[in-house]
Amino acid sequence: MTLNRALFLAGLGGAAVCGARPAAAQMPGARRIDVHRHVSPPFYQTEIKTSYPKMFPPPLASWTPESCLADMDAAGIALGMLSMPARPGVYFGDAAFARKFCRECNDYMAELRRAHPGRFGIFAALPMPDVEGSLAELAYALDTLHADGVGVWTSYGQRYLGDPSFAPLWAELNRRNAVVFTHPTDAACCVNPVSQMSETVVEFGADTTRAIGSLVFSGTSTKFPAIKFIFSHGGGTMPFVIDRFHGQGKESAALLPHGVEYELKRFYYDTAFASSPEAMAALLKLVPPSQVVLGTDFPYAPGSQTIAELTVCGVSNRDLAAITRESALPLVGPASLRA
Repeated sequence: MTLNRALFLAGLGGAAVCGARPAAAQMPGARRIDVHRHVSPPFYQTEIKTSYPKMFPPPLASWTPESCLADMDAAGIALGMLSMPARPGVYFGDAAFARKFCRECNDYMAELRRAHPGRFGIFAALPMPDVEGSLAELAYALDTLHADGVGVWTSYGQRYLGDPSFAPLWAELNRRNAVVFTHPTDAACCVNPVSQMSETVVEFGADTTRAIGSLVFSGTSTKFPAIKFIFSHGGGTMPFVIDRFHGQGKESAALLPHGVEYELKRFYYDTAFASSPEAMAALLKLVPPSQVVLGTDFPYAPGSQTIAELTVCGVSNRDLAAITRESALPLVGPASLRA
């Protein structure tokens, strides 16, 4: 697939019009940083609608730069970190296609950032599970595009993030002190186990928990401590099964010289669909506010919904300020942080 330049420019959606809006940083209570905000480029929409129509949810089909910026302005979000959606993702079994597709997606995100200075950051797409292609793409994304980090899914078929085959990728990201944004996907082990529910209801949270466990109990997070991992949706079900993590930690003690909680407390966790009083209470019992970052999951939910929920979930104003901006500052590079 070749990037259509006309669609590319059209997808940037009238930069002059968007630029005429009052900057979110000037709005009362603004300057928030959202680390979990999906992008759906026009060429991506065309490809998925044509080749994989059953995999394309309506929110992505109606995404535009204007709708994204309008939602950010309404929620007082100064900076939105863009990443590709996990469903349908960027890899469809053809490694060569995935490499090209990821390059086009990353170039599009970089062009959006140039068109709207200070409004967008980039978690670059990688053609995983193609490790060789991913190493090449992360070098391009970080060195040429100056992306803020990379995005990965929680699993790739039967392989989770602690799988030995992924070690070369983690080694390079560790060398670069890089940020890795993780997003859940459909687990190969559990496709639609309860027909009355979407997999996102339970399996997304469970797959996030599996990914965390895979990194921790394989010794991967200990071996590559410089990587800043962000886990979506409040860490999935992990805070609620912490006792079982402790039990597994005793069995894996040789790989965890500092213990289980040491590893868990180093990770970052976003608030997307985890901003209820119950979810936030569990997460903040385990990690400090400095490790919790704002995530909205736009376009699957409006940013204002997450902000409204956070303001009434019992979090103090000081902690809320950390979660909605300060905690994310170490995750944003200078090319994006102008707001």
